[in-house]
Amino acid sequence: MGPEHVAYGMRVSYGLPYVTPDLVVAWERGVTSPSNPELTALAGVLWCSPGELLGRPRTLREHRMARGLAAEDVARAVGHELPAYLRMEESDDWRGTERQTAELSALLGLSLADFVTVTGRDGKLADLLRSAVTTRWQAYVRPIGKLCPLDRRILEDALQELHGDYHGQMVATLSWGGGESGSSASGREFLDRIVDHFWTRVGDRSPGGA
Repeated sequence: MGPEHVAYGMRVSYGLPYVTPDLVVAWERGVTSPSNPELTALAGVLWCSPGELLGRPRTLREHRMARGLAAEDVARAVGHELPAYLRMEESDDWRGTERQTAELSALLGLSLADFVTVTGRDGKLADLLRSAVTTRWQAYVRPIGKLCPLDRRILEDALQELHGDYHGQMVATLSWGGGESGSSASGREFLDRIVDHFWTRVGDRSPGGA
């Protein structure tokens, strides 16, 4: 189906008269994002689910839309006023109690890794993890624990393993004859993917049940 066919289907079948082929192309290129009703209509025209169009959700809004839920339903379920919840979606700044966080995670099927991402904490977590593996990891258990509510033993084990992996990789690169430049490149590559390494060690968990 070309953009003109998609636009026509959305206008005729879903009552969205303003949808043009140019708008469909803009969605395809990521220039703009469809609203919740537009995404539902687009999925209907293409005979798929909204989640299939989104790919892997990265934001709170995308996780909600992938589940086919209205913002009103999520706000009501977690006990927030709708305007307050919408502001959190727009800013990726979740502000909820422990109970509300557990409700949100269950409703949207969020893992702890998803939750950290949708609340905009990936960057801060990466900075803390890099410092932990390159210096004394013990000093970062508490600040990382505040960011990721995990059992302390699980967190300590993960940080200790990452610290050992990083320094072991640096030493191994030197012993293979890579020199300091090779060691630095290997270390940078490890640090660039430090968040992925962390979640691999920790495993899939929900924010409400570490």
